[in-house]
Amino acid sequence: EVQLVESGGGLVQAGGSLRLSCAASGFSFDDYAIGWFRQAPGKERESSSYISYISSSDASPYYADSVKGRFTISSDNAKKTVYLQMNRLKPEDPAVYYCAASLVVTTTPAPYEYRYWGQGTQVTVSS
Repeated sequence: EVQLVESGGGLVQAGGSLRLSCAASGFSFDDYAIGWFRQAPGKERESSSYISYISSSDASPYYADSVKGRFTISSDNAKKTVYLQMNRLKPEDPAVYYCAASLVVTTTPAPYEYRYWGQGTQVTVSS
């Protein structure tokens, strides 16, 4: 069974940090790229919420402008886990954060190219 399980969300003060984890199982992790998306309250999980991506076949991780310089994506292939280190969290960052897996690995996948999705983890930022 294919599974992507996010963890690490929670409540943090503005300016604080959280590290999200995305643990994968049930598929060949090395063959997939992993992306992070977020869905703000009352909004759809649309392409504008695409925030980061990493692939072992692409040397350049992707970051949305809204998180560039604050968030860092990394991967531990041995643990089949991708991390999203989120620093200097802002009041506009609260959302449910999802990870997803795509077979497009040599360039940044489009949102529709993600095949598997996790259930999400809630991030709340207090001001």
